[in-house]
Amino acid sequence: MTSSSSPAASARRSRGRPAVPLDRILATALQLVDDDGAEALSMRTLAQRLESGTATLYRHFANRATLITHVVDRVFAEVELDPRTLAELSWDRACRAIAQAMFDALGKHRKVAPLLIEQTPTGPNAMVLRERCLAVLLDGGLPPNLAARAYATLARYVLGFAIQLAGSGNDADRERASTHFHGLSPAEFPATLAVADSLPVPLEDEFAFGLELIVDGLRRLHRSRP
Repeated sequence: MTSSSSPAASARRSRGRPAVPLDRILATALQLVDDDGAEALSMRTLAQRLESGTATLYRHFANRATLITHVVDRVFAEVELDPRTLAELSWDRACRAIAQAMFDALGKHRKVAPLLIEQTPTGPNAMVLRERCLAVLLDGGLPPNLAARAYATLARYVLGFAIQLAGSGNDADRERASTHFHGLSPAEFPATLAVADSLPVPLEDEFAFGLELIVDGLRRLHRSRP
């Protein structure tokens, strides 16, 4: 009998690789996305990054979709919101604060947003965040159908801008664009030249401006209802 077929060797094979803590797996998965993008996240690439086998991951996740749910929820855990502060704000200011906090958290992980497109976030942290926002809207007097649509609109607005974070230009790119706008022909592009000092608009400024428009629209809609 060879050593490879001995009882001791068989026992070692049955035990497999040592378990990897869930927190380490998720931290590594999120770092993988931060480094290489959402499309790089797979059970195989994550196992390689952990220097382990895919069987180790399947102890925690049934498939890639389940893994994504956990990774996305780890990002939602970084949304910084103080419930006591929210309680002191009017519903419209609280909505703005929640949306900004979500955008800031996604801004720390600029390549993770595409994962949110693959499925509706239903992890525990995402559910708590959704509950808080809906509670703010309902407590502000918005009817349930309007509160649901308001939250959906805010969430998709945040996601839409978060997706652009990965490709947002650096200072050198913005400087090149600004130089281009200022060098346009006055005869062909008079309107663009008139606002060239304000172009290109930083993504963060675009987000804040658009968010104010959405919240203001919700405020007006709410006031107009009986």
